[in-house]
Amino acid sequence: MLDVDGCLTDGKITYDSNGIESKSFDVKDGLAIATWIRMGKKVAIITGRSSTIVEKRAKELGISHLYQGIKNKKQKLDELLKELNLDYSHVASIGDDLNDYHMLKSANLSFTPKNGSNEIKKIVDVILSKDGGNGAVREMIEYILEKDDTKQRFLSQWI
Repeated sequence: MLDVDGCLTDGKITYDSNGIESKSFDVKDGLAIATWIRMGKKVAIITGRSSTIVEKRAKELGISHLYQGIKNKKQKLDELLKELNLDYSHVASIGDDLNDYHMLKSANLSFTPKNGSNEIKKIVDVILSKDGGNGAVREMIEYILEKDDTKQRFLSQWI
């Protein structure tokens, strides 16, 4: 489970003079996510904000479970797990701020970027060395691949 602002992005929201929003995504995160999906793994984005930019990025990466404008992320994740006939033992999650707290506490394996909030750093399993939007999601996926001894399978998608 992925949060967007502060995890897939650096958390900054930029508006131009016409009110058009922009976000930046790290291509290394994108490659890792797309490869993860090619390996048959599931990815979900649950984010508190709504943005056509996030919708476009999710589509580019092949993420079919996209939930935007969600105030209670844990409740939405509960619903998704029920729909997929999974439980929290199958969940790794990344979040960076208080609205991710309950979802992260429930996950089997939880992560926050290096620049995650202090309260979130107190409860997660792994504090990543990368900031959000700068390869934190890639680092999370690589951590899981090492832990599950599936790194070679990941690499074989490319080399």
